[in-house]
This record gives sequence, structure tokens and C-alpha cells, in this order.
Amino acid sequence: MGEEISNKQVILSNYVKTSLKESDMSLRTSKIQLKIPSGCDGAVLVKNLYLSIDPFILALMKNQELELPSFTLDSPIYGFGVSKVLDSSHPNFKTGELVWGFTGWEEYSLIKDPDQLFKVQDKDLPLSYYIGILGMPGMTAYVGFFKFCSPKKGETVYVSAASGAVGQLVGQFAKIAGCYVVGSAGSKEKWGFALMKVDLLKNKFRFDEAFNYKEEQDYNAALKRYFPDGIDIYFDNVGGKMLEAVLNNMRLNGHVALCGMISQYNSLEQPEGIHNLINALVKRVL
Repeated sequence: MGEEISNKQVILSNYVKTSLKESDMSLRTSKIQLKIPSGCDGAVLVKNLYLSIDPFILALMKNQELELPSFTLDSPIYGFGVSKVLDSSHPNFKTGELVWGFTGWEEYSLIKDPDQLFKVQDKDLPLSYYIGILGMPGMTAYVGFFKFCSPKKGETVYVSAASGAVGQLVGQFAKIAGCYVVGSAGSKEKWGFALMKVDLLKNKFRFDEAFNYKEEQDYNAALKRYFPDGIDIYFDNVGGKMLEAVLNNMRLNGHVALCGMISQYNSLEQPEGIHNLINALVKRVL
């Protein structure tokens, strides 16, 4: 038997009804053996080093099945993380290796299906990159922008939720591709935090322009201000009224990548509809 130690876990106590509350989660300390139990052939035991908080987690906390099964009550939440293998009965993973992929929100995880794990290839880079640009957000941004949006030099690009893990990468990829890029971000005003996000987009991530959507009374007018000749590419992370406004401002044969629907995550039972979808047809949006 391996050494038994304590294992702090973030547990889902209740399915989220509308907005997430602190009482929907709890912190529990359990015990775990630092060795693969008998009968768990093909499993790996890992120590979690980094955990990622991603928007899809809220949907699973609402008992909504996406590509992944929803969370189970009184069990640890899971998501993407970076981990170190402590013990393995799987031929592809060895003790001491660093991996990234799905793991539990806990100090130690016994992963019975390690096919969801990927080996860390470059140990000289910060490990946190593997839940960022080298992990799911980076792959989402790269494939979503270059494969589905087919950018061309000089095109106009709009990115919503542009200060998020995916959005800020899309904006930087667009600049590398020679595009004109505008991003939007928003926050309840608290110590000037919303202003900080806009400043981050313009001065650190080198967007051409950025605006706080919470300060805009008319999204349609705001987009006309930044895109007087229309939008070639929209990378959508929010949906809702912003998507409606974008469809009014798309150019012919433009591209829209539907990546996220942040505006809808607190109303999944009655999501907001799009009332001008005909624009996608008449403007031949791909």
C-alpha cells in the first residue's frame, strides 16, 4: 500500500440555478493513497499543479450536458489542469512525467481514463502555458481563427470578450496576420477594472482599438464607429445582442466563428434569440 495523505477537493454541493453562489461549492478534505489501487489497470495518479477556470465549467455545474457529461453532486469538479504523474499503470505514462488535460479540482487525482491526458513537451516553458496558449484556449483560438475564419491581410476583425483566455489570443493572431483588430471587454466598475481590461487590450496585446461594452448604450452604433466599412471577421464569445449588432455590420462574404455564448450562460433554460439572422443569409456570412 502507498502512503495515505490528505487530499483537499472542491466539491459541487448544488446544481447552479441561475448565478453561481458560494454555497453551490464546498471544500472537503479526504484521504488518498499515493499508489494506483489494485484493479485500476491503465490508470494514472497525479498531483495537480495548475487548474484552469473555463466558461464551460458553469454549464456543467448547471447540469447541462455539452460534449462532456455534467458534474455529479457531492463529487469534485473537474476541468483542464497541469499535473505530475506520481504513479502509473498505463504504458504511455511514467512516474515523474508532466501532463496536461482533464483532472479534478483537488490536490491529487486518480485518472482512470488517461487517454484524455497529453504530455508536456517543452519543460523550459512555464507550466501554466499548458492551460493557456499551449492548451485548450490556445488551440481554440488558433483553429477557430485560422481554419474557420480564413483571415487575409488588411481585413477587419472584431473579437468580443477579448480580454479572456481565448479572445486575447485571437486578437494577437489577427495582428500577426496583418488585420485591423478591435476588441471589447466589460466589467462592473470596481476600482477601474473595466478600464484596465481595455487598456490591456490596446497597450499589451496591441489591438488597434478596444472598448468597454458596458459603457455603450447602442452596440450597433458602437460597431459602426469602429468599423465604418463593415466587419470581415467576427470571433464571437458572447452571443446575444452583440451578435445581433455584428450581423448588422458584417461585410459580404464575411466569417463568424461561434466560440462562446457568455451572455447566455445564466439563462440556458430560456436563451435569448437572434432576431436578424437573415443578415447572415443576405450578406453570405460563412
